[in-house]
Amino acid sequence: MLSLLFHLAMAVLAFCAVASHARHRPLKDVLRYFTAQSNLLCAAASLILAAMRLSGVSSAPVLLFNYVGTVAVAVTLLTVLVFLGPQFGYKPLFSGPDFLLHLVCPLLALIAYFAWDRVPLSPLASLIGVIPVLLYGCLYLHKVVYAKQWEDFYGFNRDGKWPVSFAAMVAGTAVLCLLMRL
Repeated sequence: MLSLLFHLAMAVLAFCAVASHARHRPLKDVLRYFTAQSNLLCAAASLILAAMRLSGVSSAPVLLFNYVGTVAVAVTLLTVLVFLGPQFGYKPLFSGPDFLLHLVCPLLALIAYFAWDRVPLSPLASLIGVIPVLLYGCLYLHKVVYAKQWEDFYGFNRDGKWPVSFAAMVAGTAVLCLLMRL
């Protein structure tokens, strides 16, 4: 029952926080951030997992989907704590809807994962959690560096250093995946 509450709370809070951002700017602008995308991915996985739990059915693919969503929001949390916080300050990153998206939802997802939803994975299989970061990294690279349609709002291309940032994000996520399977 507690697992169900964590997943429903995470999903509702993530959807509400993204909707709150969308009241002040177009949804397409909100969705260009990995924070919004990762939280919505994890919220979708949480809703499916909650429905699965309510029906009494167990499904390995749903648990795997939840794992991928949890890794994605863990990346959001760690990126804010280690990279964006020191760069932009923690106060704006942990205020308003971003408090939910950067801290509360990732913590709910991580607690639920480690308490109830762990899925046994080989080291190689655990790397499936890298997929959202890899896909978003390619999108960000295209939009910021090649198409020049987005400003470099994360600062990952500062001084043309996108290859280092890209490699660091993918490698860091891979390490996170391997740690989460322990």
